[in-house]
Amino acid sequence: MEINERIIVAAESLFMKYGARSVTMDDIARELSVSKKTIYQYYTDKDEIVTLVSQAHIDQEKEDFNKIFETSHNAIEEMFKMSQCMRKIVTEINPSLLFDLQKYHRKAWDLYLVYKTEFIKNSVVNNLSKGIEEGYYREEIDVEIIATYRVEQVQMAFDNKIFTRNKFNFLVVQMQLFDHFLHGLLTDKGRKLYKNYQQTNSDPK
Repeated sequence: MEINERIIVAAESLFMKYGARSVTMDDIARELSVSKKTIYQYYTDKDEIVTLVSQAHIDQEKEDFNKIFETSHNAIEEMFKMSQCMRKIVTEINPSLLFDLQKYHRKAWDLYLVYKTEFIKNSVVNNLSKGIEEGYYREEIDVEIIATYRVEQVQMAFDNKIFTRNKFNFLVVQMQLFDHFLHGLLTDKGRKLYKNYQQTNSDPK
């Protein structure tokens, strides 16, 4: 791996663990055992690194989610796999990261907003439409409203003013919100299939 690629990988690891604001160029250099001058040979400043890390992370998430969409046999399986993927993401990310991007790294934040309002929301819309057609979700659902609600719900859980870190576990909050969201969608048929999938952790029959 080239040094410029190693810089991005190391920076992503640090940002995910500590957030973007608290990580300095010195920290990145120390993580790589190189001089800060070496980093500046490839990147103008930390903001550029944050932006590139954000783009790389978004691209990887899109790839992971697209694999789920391609391999799932129905909306319930798709939703179950997305919950597993989300659990992995949440366990790896520092909850302050989104706030850091919004306040200190506007380019990276704009990338996230496009990802959230286009790719994620459209993915939820597609899943909801598929689930209604398959009879697993309630047919009276307005997919645009519920999809918009879902993407905002995920972001809300990052807000330390709402779910303070000294009181709430970030992973528990996200998974509770997901569980509440999903069970508000399910028909009896969908609930039965989802429960079966949870119990067997294999493709629903």
